[in-house]
Amino acid sequence: MYKDVAIRISPREAASVVKLRREAARIAKISQEDINDIRVIRRSIDARKHKVFLNLLVRLALGEDKTVSPVINPFSYEPVGATAPVILIVGAGPAGLFAALEAIRVGLRPIVIERGKDVDSRRLDLANISRNKRINPASNYCFGEGGAGAYSDGKLYTRSKKRGSVEEVLQIFVQHGASEEILIDAHPHIGSDKLPHVIKAIRNTIINNGGEVRFETRFTGLLIEKGRVIGITTDKGDFKGEGVILATGHSAHDTFRALHDSGVPMSPKGIAIGVRLEHPQHLIDSIQYHNPEGRGKYLPAAEYSFVTQVDGRGVYSFCMCPGGVVVPAGSAEGELVVNGMSASARSGKWANSGMVVEIHPGDFPEFSASGPLQMLDLQESLERKMYESAGSSIIAPAQRMTDFVEGKVSDSLPKSSYAPGIQPADFNVILPPFISERLKKGFVEFGRKAKGFVTDEAILLGLEARTSSPVRIERNSDNLQSTALRGLFPVGEGAGYAGGIVSAAIDGIRAVRAFAHHNDEDHPAAKDS
Repeated sequence: MYKDVAIRISPREAASVVKLRREAARIAKISQEDINDIRVIRRSIDARKHKVFLNLLVRLALGEDKTVSPVINPFSYEPVGATAPVILIVGAGPAGLFAALEAIRVGLRPIVIERGKDVDSRRLDLANISRNKRINPASNYCFGEGGAGAYSDGKLYTRSKKRGSVEEVLQIFVQHGASEEILIDAHPHIGSDKLPHVIKAIRNTIINNGGEVRFETRFTGLLIEKGRVIGITTDKGDFKGEGVILATGHSAHDTFRALHDSGVPMSPKGIAIGVRLEHPQHLIDSIQYHNPEGRGKYLPAAEYSFVTQVDGRGVYSFCMCPGGVVVPAGSAEGELVVNGMSASARSGKWANSGMVVEIHPGDFPEFSASGPLQMLDLQESLERKMYESAGSSIIAPAQRMTDFVEGKVSDSLPKSSYAPGIQPADFNVILPPFISERLKKGFVEFGRKAKGFVTDEAILLGLEARTSSPVRIERNSDNLQSTALRGLFPVGEGAGYAGGIVSAAIDGIRAVRAFAHHNDEDHPAAKDS
């Protein structure tokens, strides 16, 4: 038989199988000799008080059961034939890739259209960005196989648990090479060094089971007949199918404009803009684990999450990367955008996160005339301004955190992980007061909550602007189909319905299921599946 036992234990004791077994036996009120095997199946860190604990759920094998097997439930994929109904998927990020996997499971043949390159070729282009300080508009940190999430740590934590099965998504990742640890940890992550291998394995599953993935093929428009989408146009020709999953990602600005010009209903969506904040990781460890010596031998690199309200708008940390680096995340020449990423070990010298201010449609009246595209225009305007303030380069403007709060330019800057380089600037001048004033007040509040967080050892780099899509492509809540065009399913971050890898993957899965089970008479392929 198996027995699950909740244990609260110190990190040092948790690292010892002997001590872990002893504690499990004590709580379960059984003899240690009765335990044939023990395995951790859930794990979280409680660092709210001075002494840090691990909260574990362990599974014990007792009696006739001699071992505890990993909680892995692989999915089976039956190849689809060349005559299977075709579903077109625009974008090879998490929403698109998981939509393609689900399409195979329900008997559809997915054709994935991706403007960027495959993940291996993409890696070379990313290296060239820092080396040559130039953005490849087709292959960068936003565009290419895996989407923006492929090179942003691979964080898998989500609050979108009511929309679909988080466990299902994690299981599929493990099946394609991710560590089993993501099934255990409260805040799972894969790491930007390992996620590309997982993405490639997912692509191989799609192709080996009858699907297609077309790289360096840019979506340019929709093929429409009698109010129904029957395919897409691209720079490499037209593709036709029974339905179109639109999974563009949050940075496909040209796509948003093309869809808007074509009359696809959309609305402006609130976004958040600010800076990327970088601390020495040791300092974050010391603050979060309440120990001047840092995290020690038994704890991972510390994370943080801050949120407050300032003058009616949220100010919060976003996409926190322990032991990570800051990277240039623009998707076109003439714009300066930064993001963060970290490898699976999270062993780097620095910690970084976005520090952003919530912005609602209408907060910047000068852009309101753009209607549904007002937040996109605002985003692009601030990214261009940041680029110009850097001397028309991607050498990032930077400022010590304390100098920003005090309103002065930094005389010197500490070392940074940002490979293209940094230069002194004053974000009180570069950023609109709507953002800079709220950021300053937010930092002061965060410093009250975490002593030592506001420090001259930390620097701000700009601009953090790609937190989410600036538009929402309107869809019906029941079948996830466009409100105006049958056969078009806007999904994921780009469509404004997700906020990370897992939630985007769930949305892609849901859209395929909605298509496959839709009973509308205009979906004969769906009826047969």
